[in-house]
Amino acid sequence: MKVLVTGVTGQLGSALLKQLKNTDYEVKVTSRRKPENVNFEWVYCDFLTGEGLEEAVNDVDVVIHAATSPRKDSDIIDVSGFNKFLDTAQHIKHFIYPSIVGIEDIPMKYYRNKYQAEELLKNSSVPHTIVRATQFHSFVENLFLSKPLFKRYLVPGDIKIQSVDVNEFAAHLIQMINVGPQGKTEDCTGPEILTLREMAELKIKVNNESNKVVSLWFPGKLYRALLDGKNTNDLRKVGKVTFEEFLIAKQN
Repeated sequence: MKVLVTGVTGQLGSALLKQLKNTDYEVKVTSRRKPENVNFEWVYCDFLTGEGLEEAVNDVDVVIHAATSPRKDSDIIDVSGFNKFLDTAQHIKHFIYPSIVGIEDIPMKYYRNKYQAEELLKNSSVPHTIVRATQFHSFVENLFLSKPLFKRYLVPGDIKIQSVDVNEFAAHLIQMINVGPQGKTEDCTGPEILTLREMAELKIKVNNESNKVVSLWFPGKLYRALLDGKNTNDLRKVGKVTFEEFLIAKQN
């Protein structure tokens, strides 16, 4: 069985590559920039221009689609470029699409685009599995807790986060290869729901920092959705690696 992984220079794509090295799958990878020390067949592919899409999907059985663009060009890469990719993937036996918990309830452009991509896949004839995950531990730390200001973490401290380890999500996606197409399946979530203030306090404790936490309040529907935990799933706590364990591992 030949597996294509897109977006292999991203965080999820890199985690997938590391774990696929220990499997018997024939692996093909694609991205705009060739990853360093890649041991698999690599082809150039650009979802922004459409260049290389057909070559990337040619002769493969399964796709794990880790390519995405949360910061720019999401309309093209996550929607119109993705739709073109689906047109070239009619022969695929199993298309595995990583998505994000709560995207239909959180008013962000990137989330709307991911939800639209889900709908495109659902309405296509391509056999597929959609697996939603909560935010990665590293994403939360980098976005909110990377740079204290005047020895203070200034954060929307009351919002809820259920972060998951990226390597656990990668392993879950790889397990889906042999399970076969499931449609939209159960969420892959972190083991606990914390407020952002609690996460900042954990970082201070683990790193033995002298920083303090200052909680901020924001108006608007986005802040309210995160306060309400729309980005979490309290009925699903399947991950094993906690945010505190992630922080401890970074020190080693």
